[in-house]
Amino acid sequence: MAQTKDYGLGELTFPRGWFMIGQAQDATETPLAVRFFGQDMALYRGKTSGKAILLEAYCPHMGTHLAKNTSSYVVKDGKHVEGDSIRCPYHAWRFGPDGKCDDIPYSPAPIPKKACVKSWPLVERAGALWMWHDEEGGEADYDLPAFSDYDAPNWVNWDLQCLGELDCHPQEVVDNMADKSHLEPVHGSIDMVRFENEFDGIKVRQILLGGHKTLAGAEPMLNDTWYTGPGILQSIMVGEMPSLMLIAHTPIDDGRIKVWYGLMVKAPHAEPSAADIELAKSYEQAGVFAFAQDFEIWANKRACTHPMMVRGDGPFDKLRVWYRQFYNPRSRAEEFQKRVNGHYVTKGTSEAPWEASAA
Repeated sequence: MAQTKDYGLGELTFPRGWFMIGQAQDATETPLAVRFFGQDMALYRGKTSGKAILLEAYCPHMGTHLAKNTSSYVVKDGKHVEGDSIRCPYHAWRFGPDGKCDDIPYSPAPIPKKACVKSWPLVERAGALWMWHDEEGGEADYDLPAFSDYDAPNWVNWDLQCLGELDCHPQEVVDNMADKSHLEPVHGSIDMVRFENEFDGIKVRQILLGGHKTLAGAEPMLNDTWYTGPGILQSIMVGEMPSLMLIAHTPIDDGRIKVWYGLMVKAPHAEPSAADIELAKSYEQAGVFAFAQDFEIWANKRACTHPMMVRGDGPFDKLRVWYRQFYNPRSRAEEFQKRVNGHYVTKGTSEAPWEASAA
């Protein structure tokens, strides 16, 4: 299993950015054990605020996992989550959503200042839970996408699906943005007219215009695809069924990721009918199959730490430089951006300006 150091990405083990850690319904008043970025965490929903909360998993008192218990009377008596706080199932120390201990029920002494666990910022949006991660401990330096069409009246929302875990470094997933040559043999793209990339700060964009054996009709389909940061991909597909695809991948450990997929479809009516919804869901499943084609490749390949590039492959070299900005101190981000910012055409002739859909 290749790790970050094998790709020579930078000083940090895990990338800086916004990442999906689950679906909204994963956060309940029953704490859930999760693991991301090499750390065990406890995810739960506060009873008072209704907000999803993500804390370091282990109690600083004696190292007990805050979420992994079913038999303690803290759990059986319904005291595991109180208000927006969580109690340790071992000695009932209680921690607030900020990670600070706010109650030690048996001790009259002041609560030690070190009695705290780490807390991570969480945003609930578009049916998902999004976490900001930064090994340097800084606040978010770019915005989480708005997903503005979610809940729009003429759109059928995505039904986010967790596709599981994969022993694959996220570099291999991001490489798809520059990979023109896999589209025909893996996905059935045909009669390609355009393939181009644009790098602009924390975003990288791909424009694909061509036919498709499964998803396109008689006319070529335009795919406008972009990453916002290192872990959130969106793709607008313009054709018979206008849609917005989401692919989110998040490191669990160095060289292992968890992946989610969703597809929203624009209905032909102001209020989607039952038939519109059924058609949208069938289109979403077709999209899951298309992405599963990539998933199978990644699951059964060795790490590509040094691509053997040939003419027509696409700008893998530029993409990998762009990706390095998230694995180095944020003070160096502009250095990597300046090396690649620009527009690169691999197939066809550019037809700028592009649609302003990647805002």
